[in-house]
Amino acid sequence: MSVPFSSPAAGQDARSLTRHSAVFLAAALALLLAMFFAVSFGAKDITFGTVWEAITAYDPALPAHQIIHELRLPRVLGAALLGAAFAAAGALMQGVTRNPLADSGLLGINSGAMLAVALSFAFFPNLPYGTLIALSFGGAACSTLFIFLLGSAAPGGLTPLRLTVAGSVVAAMLGSLTAGIAIYYELSQDLAFWYAGGAAGVKWLHLRLLLPVILGTLVCTLPLSRSISILSLGEETAVNLGIRTRRTRVLAIGAAVLLAGTAVSAVGPVGFVGLVIPHMARKLIGTDYKRVLPLSALLGALLLVLADLASRAADPPRELAIGVMVAMIGVPFFLYLARRERSGL
Repeated sequence: MSVPFSSPAAGQDARSLTRHSAVFLAAALALLLAMFFAVSFGAKDITFGTVWEAITAYDPALPAHQIIHELRLPRVLGAALLGAAFAAAGALMQGVTRNPLADSGLLGINSGAMLAVALSFAFFPNLPYGTLIALSFGGAACSTLFIFLLGSAAPGGLTPLRLTVAGSVVAAMLGSLTAGIAIYYELSQDLAFWYAGGAAGVKWLHLRLLLPVILGTLVCTLPLSRSISILSLGEETAVNLGIRTRRTRVLAIGAAVLLAGTAVSAVGPVGFVGLVIPHMARKLIGTDYKRVLPLSALLGALLLVLADLASRAADPPRELAIGVMVAMIGVPFFLYLARRERSGL
């Protein structure tokens, strides 16, 4: 009796596919559970059954349902959506720049968006939220362009180290300008929410504007995943394989700027999400950006939902800044990566 032949490579591919599917399923389930717990927790005690009823059979006459539907639910959905945006932006930046320290906050993108928000508060205080998103994106785009021009000006062109240094310098400069504008125009209180970072101000109106922008950008980055995966291996390898490196960089960085700029306009300049999460995603499922990008979005959403929950649970009824909770994870991880990169030089 003949035995069906099964190649080792085919078996390995099947095991890899099963493991990757399990990782995605676990991340999605963890995100759903975290969101449910985050909606349930607050200054007013609400049972899980009431939360489920408010989501599935909303009754505006019930105060508990109003709290869930009008305050907690948009806040938690906003945290998940914006966490996905920050994480995907970091994954895109790390892939096309081949810089493991790349992050929208560390590279000055968030600072450019923040400066645009400060200027709009100072000179156009009553702008619609959609216009504020556009201005935030414009500020992020201008700061990104300036960072790349500054990093490319030195002999030898742009390198990962020069990109990090240029981003840090520009971020410090733009942060100082933003602080100066806030002091001169007495905007410190208005900008405090954005400086600290928080999803408490996210409402359904904001989500209706944020959702198509962020999800649309994430979907549009998926066709770039193969080119980014090859480009992350090196410039010469990508060129030899027929990848249009300049086009890939422009599109990927443009998507990262749009994601980060949009997120900053809603939740503030939350850093380190885009630094930590892509490394976790690559550790779990490898370097193929067809999987890295969606998993980064899922894990980024999970991280920001948990950070928002922790900010409310740390000292109730008062809340800590969500940026502080993320930094407690991000700063040690950044120092670890910086030390590892230095050891590899």
